Amino acid sequence: MKLLNGRELAGFIKERQAHVVRNMLNEGLNAPKLVIVRDSDNPVITKYVDLKARYGADIEVEVVDKKVSNIEGAKAAVLAANEDPSVSGIIVQLPLVDVSRTDEVVNLIAPEKDVDGLSQVVSDTERKFESATATAIHWLLSGYDIDLSGKKIALVGHGRLVGAPLERMWKASGFDVTIFDHKSDLSQLRNFDVIVSATGVPHLITSAMVRGGAVVVDAGTASEDGVLVGDVDDAVRERTDIAAITPVSGGVGPLTVAVLFEHVISA
Repeated sequence: MKLLNGRELAGFIKERQAHVVRNMLNEGLNAPKLVIVRDSDNPVITKYVDLKARYGADIEVEVVDKKVSNIEGAKAAVLAANEDPSVSGIIVQLPLVDVSRTDEVVNLIAPEKDVDGLSQVVSDTERKFESATATAIHWLLSGYDIDLSGKKIALVGHGRLVGAPLERMWKASGFDVTIFDHKSDLSQLRNFDVIVSATGVPHLITSAMVRGGAVVVDAGTASEDGVLVGDVDDAVRERTDIAAITPVSGGVGPLTVAVLFEHVISA
């Protein structure tokens, strides 16, 4: 079984990014700058923001953690960052306290600064960047020479971070993609060559749902007794007949951060 180690791939990308930014600075250009807008002190959210801040510091990209107290503050922070020429990219660290107003905030981000690729108001022709998480999954499979051509692909979950953008990207490439949600008959997953799950439902994907030779990407995150867990049950990772699978940690997450900063540098 092949372990899809996103942390290892992200390390190579990070070295290249540091070199690119150093060259930019040597040429007298301003350092790329990322603004992170959030309205929560949730420890999980704080952890993700801190990870991005450390990554940025390592490659000399400025990261501004803009903590606000309410939705109106978040909207004002996004609009101010849109107008600031020193800001290369903007992300809203999700979830917001009031998740029902996510679109209201995210859709304010200018397309050229929407480095997380989450705005829903722009058309595909106007979109500058695809979802960082969805792109990370594509890079992860490509980095391990997993060819999706001719494969039956199941996307479990159709959210804005992973499922919806992956469906758009992969169908545009001519791949055979089927969408499921956590309430679907997931026993059908045994008919698929590649399973990508991003529902946030712990242990949703059981061993009985995965056939031998399958490729499994776990992009779901949830907290269980204070521990971060994914969608895929541990029993799946214990099988030796799986072709490839992401680890419990160090799979999609580190590569998502690398993609995000790739977008910031490009922006």
